[in-house]
Amino acid sequence: MARNKGIRVIETVSELQSVIREFKKKKQTIGFTPTLGALHEGHATLIQRSKKENDISVCSIFVNPTQFNEKSDLKKYPRTFEADKKILEKIGCDILFFPNEKEIYPNGSDYAIKVNLDGLDKRMEGAFRPGHFEGVVQVVYRLLEIVKAHHLYMGQKDFQQFTIIQKMIDKLKIKTKLVVCPIKREKDGLAMSSRNRRLGKTIRKNAIILNKTLKSVKLKMDSQSPEELCQFALHKLNIIDFKPEYFIIIDGYKLTPIRSFDDTEYAVACTAVWAGDVRLIDNMILKSKK
Repeated sequence: MARNKGIRVIETVSELQSVIREFKKKKQTIGFTPTLGALHEGHATLIQRSKKENDISVCSIFVNPTQFNEKSDLKKYPRTFEADKKILEKIGCDILFFPNEKEIYPNGSDYAIKVNLDGLDKRMEGAFRPGHFEGVVQVVYRLLEIVKAHHLYMGQKDFQQFTIIQKMIDKLKIKTKLVVCPIKREKDGLAMSSRNRRLGKTIRKNAIILNKTLKSVKLKMDSQSPEELCQFALHKLNIIDFKPEYFIIIDGYKLTPIRSFDDTEYAVACTAVWAGDVRLIDNMILKSKK
């Protein structure tokens, strides 16, 4: 176990589990934030929330190969360990779990999880990235199996992802409680993402169209139907260098399109847009009982 300014960097499952057992013997609660690395302020808010609500906060950095549809995307994903570690040190994260692939999937073992997700993984992102959520469920289940955290922290930006993970937790009766944190945005409104650093200067400037469109849809929801608003949004997002893949207004529990805002108590607008060769996602809650 290496120490650096108070943060513990752990690379093996056995060592991490040994440390966590000691914390639990002292009745200390564990908060866990799984990441792919390339950390930014959005990740930091998850860990800061974890620190407020738990005795010990663990962040993992593992670029999970099973959730990438294209090998080229896996290779291009930024590996910024030293910068990531500095961010975690600055916010006071207790443990950085930094395993290699053999630690997560020893001996090439098959850790595929068989769980009925009620079709949540087939819509929206699932329709355009087949197999992606199988990989996400696989790695999150495996990480929860390792960490056995009291609380799991995920961001609202990946709306479909956290909805699927909640379904997995419910179906498999996992004791960890999922905590979803609001989207952290740049000053101009663009949702924070590790992908943003790959945007060219002009495209980055124009990428605020995503948030602007979501805001416009929310303002118009009292006077137009979900279908009309989706058509409006797709038209607005179709500008030079930008190509919307989908814009959909869904029931936030079922992830199915709604015909009327009266049909649900939880309406969410979700979109995926190609900004040059970078794919961005965003969402906004339009209606909620909370």
